[in-house]
Amino acid sequence: MKKYVSDLKVVSVEHINDKYVLIKLTQDERLPEVLPGQFVEVRVEGSPSTFLRRPISVNFVDYGTNQLWLLVAAVGDGTRRLACLKAGDRLNCVYPLGNGFSMPSHSDEKVLLVGGGVGVAPLLYFGKCLNDVGCRPVFLLGARSAKDLLMLDEFEKYGQVCLTTEDGTAGERGFVTNHSILRDVRFDRIATCGPKPMMVAVAKYAKANRIECEASLENMMACGVGACLCCVEKTTEGNLCVCKEGPVFNISKLLWQI
Repeated sequence: MKKYVSDLKVVSVEHINDKYVLIKLTQDERLPEVLPGQFVEVRVEGSPSTFLRRPISVNFVDYGTNQLWLLVAAVGDGTRRLACLKAGDRLNCVYPLGNGFSMPSHSDEKVLLVGGGVGVAPLLYFGKCLNDVGCRPVFLLGARSAKDLLMLDEFEKYGQVCLTTEDGTAGERGFVTNHSILRDVRFDRIATCGPKPMMVAVAKYAKANRIECEASLENMMACGVGACLCCVEKTTEGNLCVCKEGPVFNISKLLWQI
């Protein structure tokens, strides 16, 4: 796919809670095609300690309003600077980067999308794309507490939402792999993104039940085009750059202990 370097205009910056912000971007021209699971590399202005671009998953693309959404966890100097953006500011982005999730071959497939933390971000757009082709997914979203769950009203537009929290303040108590829906429903396909221990557990479940599964990795990425080699992942095909060959991989390629 063709890549673009654009100064996108900030439409709004919504502070979801004390850690996460939702940045909505637009431009005068129609946004290019973006696949669910792809990401952007953003340039951070005004942060002396931030020399490299920051990779951010595409949270959503609304072609009706010509907006691209980024869900950002403000945890470091660079991302905290992004959280300070205002409507009307410009954000330089290289996009769309990487390879996205695979779409099901039939609309009657039962698809489960499992996310935790900021890893829920790419699953919203994927869920929308699935819904558009008649495949209404199930979202299984996990967090430490109810206050850490993100954008639930948006997820509910495109599929059934199941929740787990470690403290039991929302949904079922425990981790995503403990949720009762995994015992009650036989899924045909799973996609997951979030903390590595969570994705490893989901991959183990998928492998044990012979379910096709893809994971979106969150390795440290700097260049976004496979040049710097800092995001290399060991796979059955050798060492691959997550930013170029991923970030989405079929779990059968990953040398995790599964």
